[in-house]
Amino acid sequence: MSSRSSFVALGLAALVAAGPCDIYASGGTACIAAHSTTRALYNAFSGPLYQVKRGSDNTTTTISPRSAGGVANAAAQDNFCAGTTCLITIIYDQSGRGNHLTQAPPGGFRGPESNGYDNLAGAIGAPVTLNGQKAYGVFVSPGTGYRNNRVSGSAVRDQPEGMYAVFDGTHYNSACCFDYGNAETNNLDTGNGHMEAIYFGSNTIWGRGSGSGPWIMADLENGLFSGQDPKLNSANPTVSNRFLTTVVKGGANKWAIKGGNAAAGTLSTYYDGARPTVRGYNPMSKEGAIILGIGGDNSNGAQGTFYEGVMTYGYPTDAVENAVQANIVAARYATTSMVSGPAYNVGSSISLRATTSGYTDRYLAHTGATVNTQVVSSSSSTALKRQATWTVRAGLANRACYSFESNDRAGSFIRHSDFALSVAANDGSKLFGEDATFCPQAGLTGTGSSIRAWGYPTRWIRHYANVGYVASNGGVHTFDNAAGFDADVTWVVGSGLA
Repeated sequence: MSSRSSFVALGLAALVAAGPCDIYASGGTACIAAHSTTRALYNAFSGPLYQVKRGSDNTTTTISPRSAGGVANAAAQDNFCAGTTCLITIIYDQSGRGNHLTQAPPGGFRGPESNGYDNLAGAIGAPVTLNGQKAYGVFVSPGTGYRNNRVSGSAVRDQPEGMYAVFDGTHYNSACCFDYGNAETNNLDTGNGHMEAIYFGSNTIWGRGSGSGPWIMADLENGLFSGQDPKLNSANPTVSNRFLTTVVKGGANKWAIKGGNAAAGTLSTYYDGARPTVRGYNPMSKEGAIILGIGGDNSNGAQGTFYEGVMTYGYPTDAVENAVQANIVAARYATTSMVSGPAYNVGSSISLRATTSGYTDRYLAHTGATVNTQVVSSSSSTALKRQATWTVRAGLANRACYSFESNDRAGSFIRHSDFALSVAANDGSKLFGEDATFCPQAGLTGTGSSIRAWGYPTRWIRHYANVGYVASNGGVHTFDNAAGFDADVTWVVGSGLA
């Protein structure tokens, strides 16, 4: 029986019950890479999905599905990472080819770490549920990226391939480039047509779709294309589904872009036709590396959230992609709580007292625009008490988390900029909202509350030399020093002092 006949014979119900890569294989376009931190992408897969490393002792563990073909065992991660921070170090390839994704090395754009490598994603930045079972996605902050330059079986030159990814359609920016797909093998821009990757965001430097974005486009190197026209495809709409299915496929002088709500409904085709007429894209010169969260030359200013994705060898049929979309919808992606630990009630006034030994008489406060810790007591001035009091608001960027408005400067909030905390007036911008949104968790020391930055899940509100930062547990900045980190990011939440 041919592979096409095999696909037809299985029937839609059986295909939905299978994994996405079982569906692709039945259509004759087998996965050469399958990456997900949320679930198995083959019905029988029970191996490791991803690896996490904890900050307390730098040991690692692998997270696998709860059962063959099932959802990731988030409880195993939670238990391993309890009382410390964790990073996602490896996203394993489920195809059996060993095309795992690891920390992206330096390229045309160097990473933010001292050795030039990109950052790794925090392990708790993107909690979700699948069919009611908790899992974690990969929350990519600017500067974060994963890569594999030695891929087995990937399409090269003008060979046909397909790919899909499930993203958070509300998490994006206009920087270059939040990609998943085929890229250069040397981390450099080697010319037009040397990439073929899914891009998601609102960048307009090279091309755009209709509306204000974000859009699903194809990064073909030196161009983000929404269709054949290098500048505009008005049939490519702005999309913002919380869970978003994105599809790109390419072959000899043909390619397509599709998208759809990953939680309901079917795929829509935004482009299906010939390659761009700009020189270098027909024929293509694909090199076969795999990237996540960055451009082919390691451009790493973008942000986004990745839940699952695959790459195939061969040009998938529309019927296969429709069945994959049905499978994704049947996984029932849904949001879940972003916070834990002591309650923060929207509208209430709170204080945050340091728990580090020798500093327990200090509260998170501000002097002018600078956020710092200050000694506050019952005999302190009313002005100082107000400077150390914060009103809890729903998160400006994500209402599942919180923002902290200054008690003595109405309309001003704690935000981070270059990882330093300040109090600034809300300018209504997307960036301000993201920088002023924080997600409290149970205190890393076992008491109180630790507060991570929504947009940088590896970074937590910390006092260091009595100044406020969003700091990582180890890193290139002085305020990232791992010594005393857990205590410095743990706060006692109390009533407002004013």
